Amino acid sequence: MAGFDKVVTSYADAMAGLEDGMTVLAGGFGLCGIPENLIQEIKRRQTRDLTIVSNNCGVDGFGLGVLLEDKQVRKMISSYVGENALFEKQLLQGELEVELTPQGTLAEKMRAGGAGIPAFFTATGVGTPVGEGKETRIFNGREYLMEEAITGDFAIVKGWKADRYGNVIYRHTAQNFNPLAATAGKITVVEVEEIVEVDELDPAQIHTPGIYVDRIIQGSFEKRIEKRTVRSTD
Repeated sequence: MAGFDKVVTSYADAMAGLEDGMTVLAGGFGLCGIPENLIQEIKRRQTRDLTIVSNNCGVDGFGLGVLLEDKQVRKMISSYVGENALFEKQLLQGELEVELTPQGTLAEKMRAGGAGIPAFFTATGVGTPVGEGKETRIFNGREYLMEEAITGDFAIVKGWKADRYGNVIYRHTAQNFNPLAATAGKITVVEVEEIVEVDELDPAQIHTPGIYVDRIIQGSFEKRIEKRTVRSTD
């Protein structure tokens, strides 16, 4: 758990070095566990021509959806994009390139990228448009297609608690894609709800070791609910 102090105190410092044309990996699932303030900083900087890798693209007016408002995103690599009307509009008008990827494949692409594995074989997508143009091989009588790993110039991640050395714990389902993204960025920035003393984190409970993290910032979060469903009182 030893390391050096990675805490920054401004979002401008947290995203320093982000440039037009870069690839950004973003943790989160729907609106759960998204690095919402880091996304807002990307919007504020007006960085353009970005490739964003994320399970989804937020919703209209929140999460990654805000980056579509000024057309800062050139390409989305995602597994689910059904909650964003502006996303749909830009896609249909040819203003946004989209690479739809099966969810488990997307997760493994990030994990492989973080592990230094350049590619892997999966049966998911064989015989569908997902597999068009990709190399296939037969293993034990079954066809598999080759998927290349994903890495990014930046990874933006939302954690629950971290120490100043960058060791991170996620909370419940907010873990989702965050630890995968965290390993696959050349520069990994994590925003958390609380920065604690080093001895307050149980080493056995740490999800992302500080070796993967370059910058830590403490923020406050809206934690918006994507779809609220309540049980009938009848």
